[in-house]
Amino acid sequence: MTIDWLQLVALALLQGLTEFLPISSSAHLILPSQLLGWPDQGLAFDVAVHVGSLLAVVVYFRQRLAVLAVGWGRQLAGNGRSEASDLVWLLALATLPAGLAGLLGSDFIEANLRSDWVIAIATIVFGLLLGAADRWGSHRLVAIGWRAALVVGLFQALALIPGTSRSGITITAALLLGYRREAAAEFSFLLSIPIIALSGLYMAAGLIGGSVDWAVLIAAAALSGLAALACIALFMRWVERIGMAPFVLYRLLLGGALLALLAY
Repeated sequence: MTIDWLQLVALALLQGLTEFLPISSSAHLILPSQLLGWPDQGLAFDVAVHVGSLLAVVVYFRQRLAVLAVGWGRQLAGNGRSEASDLVWLLALATLPAGLAGLLGSDFIEANLRSDWVIAIATIVFGLLLGAADRWGSHRLVAIGWRAALVVGLFQALALIPGTSRSGITITAALLLGYRREAAAEFSFLLSIPIIALSGLYMAAGLIGGSVDWAVLIAAAALSGLAALACIALFMRWVERIGMAPFVLYRLLLGGALLALLAY
């Protein structure tokens, strides 16, 4: 893994800041390499920043997750269903489409969709879809049901297309179904836990037998985690007030800048 400390700090902060905002982390990670000619950061670095992001969402929702764990455990022990146990199963259901799509379609995506042009176009297209969902969604519903969980899960599978934004596409799906912004964001963030954990384990399998620089990886995970935690806290606090318009505008500007950079 060839990476200097400036690249480490910049990429770890970018990953943490963009992982949970609906603005596409993959689009942001192109810019430094395009503008500064930085080498690929390597698989171990990618695993580290994913671990940091995962820890951030777990820390932020720790009380909610404890309630879910207790409710699910009680159901498994034969004490009946609850709102908490149902939500655990809903998260599992919503995770399945992306998990299956990743297993079955990863080779096709790697061969055909991992290009800077795809990322730039997806950043714009899915940004417009997010804007439409935020503009015309009813914003009335709060409790996620089985149908909504499945729809959000199917939309999450689209996040395998680079530039889509996992948080962006899942929030888009929930808004299209009529959910409030805060409810959509919370379900999206909770849904990130299993999918980030699964993708991290998948990437980590490729590190077996290799040597890593633990100082670099720990620093990357810490920076990514702190940035992600701050983003989650601010987003959940302000999402109902500011809506998605600022993120839609930002995506359009970012996608346009990427297209201009690639065409130059």
